[in-house]
Amino acid sequence: MDPPAGEGTAPARDRWRVVRPLAAADFRLLFTAVVLSIFAAGMWAVVMVYAVIHAGGGPLELSLVAAANAAGLLLCALPGGVVADRVSRRFIVRAVELMNFVAIASVVIVGWAGEVTIPHLSVVSFVLGAGAGFFFPAYSAILPRILAPGELLAANGLEGAIRPALQQAAGPAVAGLLVAALVPSHAALFIAVAYGAAFTVLLFLRAEPAVSDDGERPAASVLSDLREAVVFTVRTPWLLWTLLYATMWVLVAVGPEEVLLPFLTRERIGEDPRWFAFLLAMYGAGGVIGSIVVSSRRLPKRYLTTMNLVWGVSTLPFVVIAVTDQYWLMLLSVFVIGFGFSYGNVIWGTLLQRRVPTHMLGRVSSLDFFVSLALMPLSMALAGPLSRVFSLQAIFTVAGVLPLVFGVIAIVVARMPRDELAHPLDR
Repeated sequence: MDPPAGEGTAPARDRWRVVRPLAAADFRLLFTAVVLSIFAAGMWAVVMVYAVIHAGGGPLELSLVAAANAAGLLLCALPGGVVADRVSRRFIVRAVELMNFVAIASVVIVGWAGEVTIPHLSVVSFVLGAGAGFFFPAYSAILPRILAPGELLAANGLEGAIRPALQQAAGPAVAGLLVAALVPSHAALFIAVAYGAAFTVLLFLRAEPAVSDDGERPAASVLSDLREAVVFTVRTPWLLWTLLYATMWVLVAVGPEEVLLPFLTRERIGEDPRWFAFLLAMYGAGGVIGSIVVSSRRLPKRYLTTMNLVWGVSTLPFVVIAVTDQYWLMLLSVFVIGFGFSYGNVIWGTLLQRRVPTHMLGRVSSLDFFVSLALMPLSMALAGPLSRVFSLQAIFTVAGVLPLVFGVIAIVVARMPRDELAHPLDR
């Protein structure tokens, strides 16, 4: 007797897997809003700099405005997760986009009427950072409610692909053209329009349906909600050790990448800022390709091992950067780093949505967000002083090797190969 359809034969490859989530109307609306919001954030990164300069500020004032954004993000990351598990996710994403629109619109209005001040820009920057702290957990928690489990990898891949393309490339490029032609506060009008359009699109988003583990629960305090997420994380080895690994990855790799790479490029290649700009563009291109590649395929059977090894191996090109003075090798290296970082991130976001109980997904996502970012300022702060003690070659070599060591430790200690076989996911 012939086997039933689908048995005994390999499933046909779905050529449209990466865009399959766009068939869902609610995801199309949500994704459109995310595209507009990320594009606006990319433009603001440039407009903010020149708004500070136009207001008479220098490096110190720019640092204060940028720090206000980071403070808003870190202060609201954990509360954002608690709120995402208590309040309608649709309401949260709408409120954030409206708040972003009002914040940027205030820069436009004040700029037309007079002069935008540094304190004003600091407040706006804080509001945008706080909004991101609330938006990310809500967005992560809403996806399993509007998409089938098998579509989550592709959905995360789409977001992972457009983020570097818009936030690191298209948004800043457009903003550069606008600032060259307009006063920064006037250029901010286009950012306000993008945020306003994102809010308008979200008005058509339907209320997300309830899910199986969203049943009635006794009211608990905010601290109890947060404690539940922390206890779940600590008692779930694959989650705990991946979080610890990501934290150490950030501590070791981000500082050299963000702070020291520009100086290494000037020292080895030349002082023309375009050399470093092209490196950033190649890093972003690697992120786009990495997100598309992983989301166009099935979730790996060894998903935990693959994710952690890809993250670890992808930092090895820092060793090449440490020793080479060949620009093409530096370009190839940052492409691989960007590729692996996004490849692993898409799997990670999907695993949170597939293996974390939906009723606490917002809190766990925000915990991941907070812990991963907590050491980023420290990494950047240490990079400069360390470069006065150790050579750039030594620092980049360590940044390339240690993440792989940390990744292998996490795989072994958490017994990830055994865990992923015990918890196979419908790919």
